[in-house]
Amino acid sequence: MSSATSTVQGLGWGVLTWEPLSRRLVVEQVYDHHGNVGMNTTPLLVFDANVRPDYVQKLWSLVNWTDVTARFDAARAK
Repeated sequence: MSSATSTVQGLGWGVLTWEPLSRRLVVEQVYDHHGNVGMNTTPLLVFDANVRPDYVQKLWSLVNWTDVTARFDAARAK
């Protein structure tokens, strides 16, 4: 997730998603603020790539894991 966010092309995000067909977590890059997250995936956690590596590492301390877990559970239940 840190690598995907730090190396995204232009402006965008690193995104942790749930892919229901393969029933697995996937880390994706959304570049230039386009909606290019994989089809049928459910975003669980998003890091803004407008900031770079030092800041991305600090984002981990801000993650609300209870919320991410709830999104993950809801996505798996579909």
